[in-house]
Amino acid sequence: MAQSYVKQTTKNNIAFIEFFTPEHNAMPSPILKELAQVITNAGNDDEVKVIVLKSGGDRTFCAGASFKELIAIDNLEAGDLFFSGFANVINAMRTCGKIIIGRVQGKAVGGGVGLASATDYCLATKYAAIKLSEISIGIGPFVIEPAVSKKIGATAFSQMTIDAENFYSAEYAKDKGLYANVFETIEELDQAVNELANKLASYNPEALSELKNVLWQNTENWDTLLKERAKISGKLVLSSFTKEKLASYK
Repeated sequence: MAQSYVKQTTKNNIAFIEFFTPEHNAMPSPILKELAQVITNAGNDDEVKVIVLKSGGDRTFCAGASFKELIAIDNLEAGDLFFSGFANVINAMRTCGKIIIGRVQGKAVGGGVGLASATDYCLATKYAAIKLSEISIGIGPFVIEPAVSKKIGATAFSQMTIDAENFYSAEYAKDKGLYANVFETIEELDQAVNELANKLASYNPEALSELKNVLWQNTENWDTLLKERAKISGKLVLSSFTKEKLASYK
């Protein structure tokens, strides 16, 4: 079986940060921790002028949090730690100081929608449908909500959260502002991502840094807010409802 990884390759002042896990790019805590660190490091690297966030494989961008790890949570501390994983990645993306382009080649579920929402500019293929399924298993997309609502608005967020078992098309995601453009093929997506990244890398880095600050103004409280949200999910995952629901999926 293929091994999970987070890797960065830097070319022409563009840092391509790629994550992968064999479970449809569902993210366990160690991978989330590594991803947050790699993003932070790229943000602090003077050689890097723009970041591209992508995942391995061609069917799924990110299936959200690791289901195996979710099922194994048996105390509040473990739950808090688990749900803080996506919080830390989103905050790393928010504060890294570099414009982040999202490359979404396939479906995004739960935390995967959060990652796409936390990019500064996101491009996708027509296969990149999105779903917020958390409420259907007894928890909720509380950690990622600030990022998703900031990107697509509170109305679209609430509709997707309440209609939790259906995928919404890539065109829906584009209409709501999550994706700037949607492409027929991965090849077309990669061409567009590379063209945009190279353009941005040629711009004034100080202007890009100031733009990043403006794009994320009024989110300074997210360090605290997302951790508070993680505690809500960490408590809910221990509820008898959620435990029974998760057991039925085993």
